[in-house]
Amino acid sequence: MIPVIALVGRPNVGKSTLFNQLTRSRDALVADFAGLTRDRKYGEARLGSRPYVVIDTGGISGDEDGIDSQMAGQSLQAIEEADAVLFLVDAREGLNAADEALARHLRQRNKAFYLVVNKIDGVDADLATSDFYSLGVEQMFAIAASHGRGVSAMIESVLAQFPPQEAEPGADDWQGIRVAVVGRPNVGKSTLVNRLLGEERVVVYDEPGTTRDSIYIDFERNDQHYTLIDTAGIRRRKNVRLVVEKFSIVKTLKAVDDAHVVILVMDAHEGLVEQDMHLLGHCIEAGRGLVLAVNKWDGIESDQRDWMRHELQRRLQFADYADTHFISALHGTGVGHLYKSIDAAHRSATRKLSTNQLTRILEGAVFDHPPPMVNGRRIKLRYAHAGGQNPPLIVIHGNQTGKVPVSYQRYLEKIFRRELDLVGTPVRIEFRTGENPYADKRNKLTQRQVQRKRRMMAHVKKNKKKR
Repeated sequence: MIPVIALVGRPNVGKSTLFNQLTRSRDALVADFAGLTRDRKYGEARLGSRPYVVIDTGGISGDEDGIDSQMAGQSLQAIEEADAVLFLVDAREGLNAADEALARHLRQRNKAFYLVVNKIDGVDADLATSDFYSLGVEQMFAIAASHGRGVSAMIESVLAQFPPQEAEPGADDWQGIRVAVVGRPNVGKSTLVNRLLGEERVVVYDEPGTTRDSIYIDFERNDQHYTLIDTAGIRRRKNVRLVVEKFSIVKTLKAVDDAHVVILVMDAHEGLVEQDMHLLGHCIEAGRGLVLAVNKWDGIESDQRDWMRHELQRRLQFADYADTHFISALHGTGVGHLYKSIDAAHRSATRKLSTNQLTRILEGAVFDHPPPMVNGRRIKLRYAHAGGQNPPLIVIHGNQTGKVPVSYQRYLEKIFRRELDLVGTPVRIEFRTGENPYADKRNKLTQRQVQRKRRMMAHVKKNKKKR
């Protein structure tokens, strides 16, 4: 069994910094800002060949209210799941009542925990740790997580308490469908994630900007592996002022690039706004499979529903290949049908396409509607083959392909999508023109051709003089 280690402590004691050190990544957002981490974040780490799992949690201060109480609930849940707990304290602030309360809770839960005194850089380690001996902890480690000082020795001592276990070959290769849930703030993304998982996995609160980091969640459903990615909401650029929110947006855009399928969540109460269109455009440019989810559908009148359907049909004609679902993430209405569209979009995006089939479709499309003439010459499209997946890339060879109009390219995209029965994924077409083998070679005339050319030139000059 791979050991699971949770990082707990008060806000801003360096849990996310230590998480990044242990996982050797930058997955967790780090800033000099209390309460930045809100959800449980899992990461895979290794010590040599020994694997273990690290859980980053939000801070627990003991006087939580509102959203902070849900953050604390996430941290307490991580404590229950963990095999060992690293209890972080701040060497510069010393011991306080919140640290004592958290130590008392860990003892009541009968959890093996280790006291980690962080931020000893620039201070006397012996003096900084002296206050914390009153907690009566058997093992205490003094580290500087931001510089990696003492981290290796600490994790070696913690893992020594568990039986040695080597990583299984291929254990890290989670071949799941990565699904990113994106949208504007407060449209119900985290609620939808919890509903898809069937548990309260991420913090949900009636406040825009609740989710700040991208949370990757692996799970299995009907023998199919998935990785669900809860992301921070993206507002219009003029409304983004906090540095933390800018980093959250970067993490969201990275999650879109990592995903196979994107679920774009929209608010039925607010209708289809411009920011939804911008997000949709980014998802299409990224080439990811797409599923549209109109949330909060149960709380609007029938007239508004008809208007919303009309707006979607009118303004999203360029994305008519994506399935649209009208759901209620809070009550679960229509949420289960999302999986069918996710699987269909993933199958279409990763489908293997044969050259013979693509060429036959191309020939039929050109026969029904030939490409236009350019400078009196017909554009010739000869054959097609697959060039990539997710999204499907179709490479078409011919002559003068650089002059193919955009309208004709869209026509070919629709033909390929219809004939191949591709749903939920954009289709990319790349044109390639064959090289002319005689482009750099001059035609060498024979002596007879040279004489004939001279006679023709003389005849032309004679006719000009007569005129």
